[in-house]
Amino acid sequence: MTLRSIHGLRDLVADYDGYVLDLWGVVHDGVTPYPGVLDCMARLVGEGKRVVLLSNAPRRADDVVRRIAAIGVPAGLYHAVMSSGEEAWQYLHRRDDPFYRSLGRNCLHICSDRDLEIREGLGLAYVETAEAADFILNTGPAGWDDTIDDYAAILAAARECDLKMVCANPDLTVMHGAKLALCAGALAVHYEQLGGTVRWHGKPHRSVYDSCFDLLGIADRSRILAIGDSLRTDIAGANGAGIDSLLIAGGLHAAAFAPGGMLDLDAIAEAAETAGAQPTTVAYRFNW
Repeated sequence: MTLRSIHGLRDLVADYDGYVLDLWGVVHDGVTPYPGVLDCMARLVGEGKRVVLLSNAPRRADDVVRRIAAIGVPAGLYHAVMSSGEEAWQYLHRRDDPFYRSLGRNCLHICSDRDLEIREGLGLAYVETAEAADFILNTGPAGWDDTIDDYAAILAAARECDLKMVCANPDLTVMHGAKLALCAGALAVHYEQLGGTVRWHGKPHRSVYDSCFDLLGIADRSRILAIGDSLRTDIAGANGAGIDSLLIAGGLHAAAFAPGGMLDLDAIAEAAETAGAQPTTVAYRFNW
């Protein structure tokens, strides 16, 4: 396949009216915004474009807003936020489909202290063992250096109890500064490999894109561009939702896709074919 590459958003800004923009790996690295990102967002808004931030963060949308503000992304540079945690919370709160109606109220929450706000308003009792639980809420490992092995015993016990899992972040890994860290999705994949049942929320699943379309308010889907750094979530999600996508090669897969800061289009094309996720366009960074 032949991939189109661009130097910056100025090369395609006339083609789109709405942008579904990933956060971690595109806008920031978990610590600070990437160079040029804030200027690019300001220019898009200044051009009258609609910008919705879509994050596979295992926390409520308002919590995401506060956290990105704290690392230097002000609210005036986008119009709305949707997150995998927000979607999971909404389903847990409503319990309006068979999967959620079947869940009890005793929750084994696999999480870090950063994720505790998602508990508010759900009316759940939080327990410490699989034997005391009715289901698992998985928002991710407790520590940045945790591994699958750290959770193998409790996941095995949960499988023995036939607990269902709600995964509030489908990502497998994330860049934390310059280091890769494990995410909730990796624990959920392991649980499925044990034979467990998982309900996934966030990218690449279609329902979260429908929420973004409502926030964008743009009827013509051909005028919407999704921007992200993951083939598995951002690009596959855009493909499934029927919208164009821009892969940021300098994020999660920088070592393979952009060694030394130079795009390797052959490596990207090969990986995209293997993943079954086809980006419309490729850039090194999200900048103007």
